[in-house]
Amino acid sequence: MRALVIDDSRTMRRIVSSTLQRIGFDTVEAEHGRDALDHLEAGERVDLACIDWNMPVMDGLTFVTEVRANPAWRDVTLMMVTTESEQSQIVRALAAGAHEYLIKPFTADAIRDKLDLLGLVPAEELA
Repeated sequence: MRALVIDDSRTMRRIVSSTLQRIGFDTVEAEHGRDALDHLEAGERVDLACIDWNMPVMDGLTFVTEVRANPAWRDVTLMMVTTESEQSQIVRALAAGAHEYLIKPFTADAIRDKLDLLGLVPAEELA
């Protein structure tokens, strides 16, 4: 499985990427939503996108809206991974098409649990 990690913080991209890699994902990183869309438009196939909300150029909510507007990317699972913790923000992201929402700071177990709920944890990881 392949994941696209979208965050303007290089440190956070590396933390999320390394956590996903330990679970069994290959990862590719993007600094903001526009960069991530460029990956998708270039034909990059991903099963999962982990998306920060607050980023320059294109924020995470706009990215989610853009992905959901394109039928070619309807199979991409979208998970917000952000500091935005207000209930109204969570509702907005889920209404826009995000499948899950994880609030920073998080643990590796929290990511694994969310992926398990989404059916994205490889079987060998669950054993």
